[in-house]
Amino acid sequence: MEENCREKLPEEFCRKMEHLLGKEYQAFLESYEKGRSQGLRLNFFKSSRQEGWIEEGRRLLEEEGMQLEPVAWAGEGFYYREEDRPGRHPLHEAGMYYIQEPSAMAVVQLLDPQPGERILDLCAAPGGKTTHAASRLKGKGFLLSNEIHPARARILSQNVERMGIWNCAVTNQSPEELSGRFPEFFHGIIVDAPCSGEGMFRKEPEAVKEWSEEQVQICAKRQSRILEEASRMLLPGGRLVYSTCTFSPEENEGTVGEFLRDHPEFHTETVFHYPGFSGGRPEWAGSKADGKDQELKNTVRIFPHLARGEGHFIALLRKEGKLEEIENGPAAGPAAPPAGYLAFAGESLRSPQAFLEDGRYLLFGEQLYRAPACLGDLKGLKVLRPGLHLGTVKKNRFDPSHALAMALAPEEAVLSVSLEPDGEEVRRYLRGETLQADLKRWPHLEGKKGWVLICLGTCSLGWAKLAAGTLKNHYPKGLRRG
Repeated sequence: MEENCREKLPEEFCRKMEHLLGKEYQAFLESYEKGRSQGLRLNFFKSSRQEGWIEEGRRLLEEEGMQLEPVAWAGEGFYYREEDRPGRHPLHEAGMYYIQEPSAMAVVQLLDPQPGERILDLCAAPGGKTTHAASRLKGKGFLLSNEIHPARARILSQNVERMGIWNCAVTNQSPEELSGRFPEFFHGIIVDAPCSGEGMFRKEPEAVKEWSEEQVQICAKRQSRILEEASRMLLPGGRLVYSTCTFSPEENEGTVGEFLRDHPEFHTETVFHYPGFSGGRPEWAGSKADGKDQELKNTVRIFPHLARGEGHFIALLRKEGKLEEIENGPAAGPAAPPAGYLAFAGESLRSPQAFLEDGRYLLFGEQLYRAPACLGDLKGLKVLRPGLHLGTVKKNRFDPSHALAMALAPEEAVLSVSLEPDGEEVRRYLRGETLQADLKRWPHLEGKKGWVLICLGTCSLGWAKLAAGTLKNHYPKGLRRG
């Protein structure tokens, strides 16, 4: 068995892990002969948004034939069977859940964002931790989700849209560019740092091919730079989670130990150890530990031979000081929305002001957004999504966006219909086909016209426009299934 495992892994990596783990190494190696754990995480925004929403979501998925087991360290997280294939289900397109590796769910669990806080996800693509943090904020407060690589930033923005999040802005900036704009601004920061990816070898075979000790060293230097910029954006009294999906001490205890040595205002927080979690190994950090042994013991390691997940390292850091509120930056944008939007909202939404509790309107050309008030002036920032995209303002009309549809609950639209999650109608809708307004099932549509919210239970899926008994499909062409 050992030889079979070694064939799958870089030889230098195996030698390194054998040296580090000692007696544990054999069990670690054998974990690569087992199937990887697969998980999904339910989304607050696509539920009743009331107490019991997790149970409600689980019940719905189990009615669809999925067999779910709770993830110990994430109340909204569940393991699923490979044969369940949740990525192919219409409820995935509706944003009911996010498919996420189970050990990765621990990062936001340890940060514990609270409704009303300002949170930054600094290295956010493809969006697992962003969407998790947003779900914990429950639509209150502000989330800035950033990704430095443009293509990955676009994927991130798409996932924010699919999950129906309305209090999140997506940017495409370097950490250095952001730290100059948001000094001591955030209550909590996630730094899921780019790493050598050792913890994902079971999940992503490509990571095995790309691994090298040289890459480990490059990643460690990059991580130190990112942490430095992140620390500048954290409010005194705030908390920062540093995480990687690698086993390498240079990128884990070494990076955190060096940061703590250079930043005496930061300390690690003791965290609850869930089943399978182990403490950090300061002895692996060598000289970088520099008397920080207890601090590094407070960090968390997740190994595939100890926990039902892949590999992760997590450190929860607290900045000294007392949390104090700060004023919002100067706002930019119209004080009132365009007339076309007001006409649409009056006809199609039951609560036109629902997304403006702590926000403002922002117009980019013809595109209207609801932007979080605390974002301030966006000039000079590369912004993919300054908040919730409401729609397109044209001379004689307003066309609502797909993002707005995804952010609405069925009861928030004047007209809505619910399709069966496993029915032919939803498959036709996802292909972009026109539907007929069945008045026997939907008598409330009789004699009506205008925008109709297409839903799967409590999950909105997109728009259709009703006219003469026909629901014209407005599901985005780029998302349609062939």
